[in-house]
Amino acid sequence: MTPQEILRIAIERGASDVHMAVGRPPMLRVLGMLVQVNDIVLTPDDTNSFVNTISSDKHLKELTESGGADFSYVLDEKFNFRVSIFKQRTFTGCVLRLIPNEKLDLNDIGIGQVEELLFKQRGLILVTGPTGSGKSTTLAAMIDLINKKRQCNIITVEDPIEYRHDHSKSIIIQREVGEDVPSFEEAIVKALRQDPDVILVGEMRNLETISAAIRAAETGHLVMSTLHTTGAARTVDRIVDVFPSNNRDEIRTQLAGNLLCVISQQLIRKKDGNGRVAAFEIMFNTPSIATHIRENKTYRITSDLQTGAKYGMFTMDSYLIKLYFDGIISYQDMIDKCYDKEMLEKLLKNYA
Repeated sequence: MTPQEILRIAIERGASDVHMAVGRPPMLRVLGMLVQVNDIVLTPDDTNSFVNTISSDKHLKELTESGGADFSYVLDEKFNFRVSIFKQRTFTGCVLRLIPNEKLDLNDIGIGQVEELLFKQRGLILVTGPTGSGKSTTLAAMIDLINKKRQCNIITVEDPIEYRHDHSKSIIIQREVGEDVPSFEEAIVKALRQDPDVILVGEMRNLETISAAIRAAETGHLVMSTLHTTGAARTVDRIVDVFPSNNRDEIRTQLAGNLLCVISQQLIRKKDGNGRVAAFEIMFNTPSIATHIRENKTYRITSDLQTGAKYGMFTMDSYLIKLYFDGIISYQDMIDKCYDKEMLEKLLKNYA
């Protein structure tokens, strides 16, 4: 089968990812589960051919010299895949993620209460969660809303570009790390000289990028980014812990003053087997939470989320309980995906 035929099968079956590894048939991730495309075990020649077909000379050179490369691949001029090619045990392999064509509305996603933040002139919005939890989809929905409703200069920095946006009310500039700019941190610094209103940073990977993003928010820009963390409190701790100990009080103060919201999310299989549903934890930076951040008392944040319904806040575990009692997810998935099993069991008693 050609790479294009395998990718078309992935699209037909509603797969989120395609895995090509020597010694296994082509695999698809469908509703979170890995399934085989066929029974034909891939050889080194098969994976090499697949990678060579979808990769540019530049990315093949990067694969040889660095052991891997990330980029976008467009199938049939309309299906966009995020591609990661790599070496493993001297063989070549790759994983492709299908990026949906349609951008969702925030209300469709289930977080309509954050919309008003997208009209702020400055601040930091973070979307967090494990790989494959829908963070890019959430950010794309935010950018799409700003693009349609505000007159802004929007600059995105991504690795690689996933969702493509056309100019609407806003000007939108999308820059790809490795193609248009060397690194996230350099892109943020350069963006500040390009009259931006909104900056999207695809991922805050290191101290330099985190520092640049916080500085951009502090100097009068709306900044959005992602982290691979779970939960609001852990997200704040992760950011602070990246910095040297002698700088952490300053970073806590900056976060307390500039953080607008943390959205933590994950995708869970529906009980009826018909797709997946997103589960969320949402924290807005209320005066109380800002104090917890500034005073290094992030362990108190969860309590604020539990009592912050009037602000539109809630914990992941309370959201999971609601999905369970609404009959959307199974009991076992609720338990497996919860952040604090002991706390979840206490919350369950309140529903009994």
